Amino acid sequence: MAKVITLEEFQAHATRDSLYVLVHEKVYDVTKFIDEHPGGDEVILSEAGKDATDAFEDVGHSDEARELLPGMLVGQLDKDGLLKLSSPKPVAIPAVHDAVEKGSNLMYFLPLGLLGAYFAWRFYGA
Repeated sequence: MAKVITLEEFQAHATRDSLYVLVHEKVYDVTKFIDEHPGGDEVILSEAGKDATDAFEDVGHSDEARELLPGMLVGQLDKDGLLKLSSPKPVAIPAVHDAVEKGSNLMYFLPLGLLGAYFAWRFYGA
């Protein structure tokens, strides 16, 4: 069974001398890997004390990089810690989304209508 890491313990290891990273709800000790990281040490250090899952996945790590993770596994972050670390995701409001879509159509047709009215006025009025 994997060791359960508290949020306080996880955030206590946020320095170059002792660095834990959270990826997919699992805590990894990457202290020895900092100098070997191909992207540089700043990349890993910037994710210290927070959930690095999105940053890890956005880069598109290779299979070789993923194979290194089990050797650095410390344990899992406790559920309370996960709740505190996870930021609320923005919720799309359907009414606003529909209004934006309808407004974008109006942005095309209004100038075209005005342009048509201007040319009609110039052609028939003059």
